[in-house]
Amino acid sequence: MPTKVLMPALSPTMTEGKLAKWLKHEGDKVKSGDVIAEIETDKATMEVEAVDEGTLGRILVKDGTEGVAVNTPIALLLNEGEKAGDLDAAAAEAKKAAPAPAPKAEVAPPAQPPKPPQPERPVPQPAAAQPQPVPRPAPASSPAPQRASGERIFASPLARRIAREQGIDLYRVSGSGPHGRIVRADVESVAAHGGARAGAAGVGGGVTAGLGQSFPAAQGEVVPHSTMRKVIARRLTESKQTVPHFYVDVDCEIDELLKVRAEINEMLPDAKVSVNDFVVRAAALALLKVPEVNSSWGEDGMKRYKSADISIAVAIEGGLITPIVRAAEKKGVAAISAEVKDLAARAKSNKLKPEEFQGGTFSISNMGMFGVRAFSAIINPPQAAILAVATGEKRPVVKNDQLAVATVMTLTLSADHRVVDGAVGAQFMKVLKELIEHPLRLVI
Repeated sequence: MPTKVLMPALSPTMTEGKLAKWLKHEGDKVKSGDVIAEIETDKATMEVEAVDEGTLGRILVKDGTEGVAVNTPIALLLNEGEKAGDLDAAAAEAKKAAPAPAPKAEVAPPAQPPKPPQPERPVPQPAAAQPQPVPRPAPASSPAPQRASGERIFASPLARRIAREQGIDLYRVSGSGPHGRIVRADVESVAAHGGARAGAAGVGGGVTAGLGQSFPAAQGEVVPHSTMRKVIARRLTESKQTVPHFYVDVDCEIDELLKVRAEINEMLPDAKVSVNDFVVRAAALALLKVPEVNSSWGEDGMKRYKSADISIAVAIEGGLITPIVRAAEKKGVAAISAEVKDLAARAKSNKLKPEEFQGGTFSISNMGMFGVRAFSAIINPPQAAILAVATGEKRPVVKNDQLAVATVMTLTLSADHRVVDGAVGAQFMKVLKELIEHPLRLVI
């Protein structure tokens, strides 16, 4: 009987994945350890190695198939002496043995608080009883949202006046103001598009940002979302919506750090230590001194970690991944440098193991190489904080009441206010600044 090749579980939490690409074809010889396919999970794209030897007789799950459950047969291997005729029965058996997809639980919509009583407003009369200016039709490619007749409209007085002057029916306008209130910009946008709204309101109803509007006809192309991009979108949206972020900035003078770095690289030419390696080391030591930041939120309590497992954001094709420097507080700058280089290289070639990018306690995102002066990063739950590292640049500073020039780098902490109080975040950044501005503490 041909051997079944099953969809592997690449992490303890994985229940399904996408079979991104087959690297072997039907009829190819397969040896144990050969890479036969690429599987795309909610974290990364990873290579799958064959466990058994044989000939790849039949591929059961095609390239690009999403939602393939763990332990589902994805291919059949012909063992020595077996023939192609044995595949039909095995394929039928494999189809029966495939686990049925788990039913998705229906989530009840959250209960809405009762609305406060509102003064009654006159119900709009039908067009026959009270003639209204006829609005110009919307473009066929982007229909405007319709409200039920008599539904209450929330609009500013200015928006109502402009609508009357332009002959725009407010029942066909989506509002971008608080709680969907129609404001001046909404009506002007409708007027600019021929009297009908260009598209439904998007995130926050932001018309001025162009969110939620339909794609212009004959412009650009739709690129399908990868599994990674979908997960990034879902997790970061959840983070911004459910985690109360607050931000703390500090400016660090790094001239002394650059001198120490140059000396280390001169003594250890193969090390090529970066400024980011010093930041990783400094953040790890600061987390030991301010352990409240090295924590995560849970409904039953906050979990405080004993080691600083630093997740480093690495840009890869199609998204982002965060390989982890485990117990960074126990490692020197040179050791951190070597580990980060190895992790980043394997991340970009999809060769990381799940345990190498899952389970960090604190994250660092560095965009200094792009000349970014300052930025704020989004927290990666369940972690309680992420540090944004900007570029080091020459800036005017005051020393001993005298104007001077120093190389300054801005660091921004994004923290979860459920876990980290403002004073704690400020204390962490103070410790971090002192460590970075006295780099000898990082190398001894």
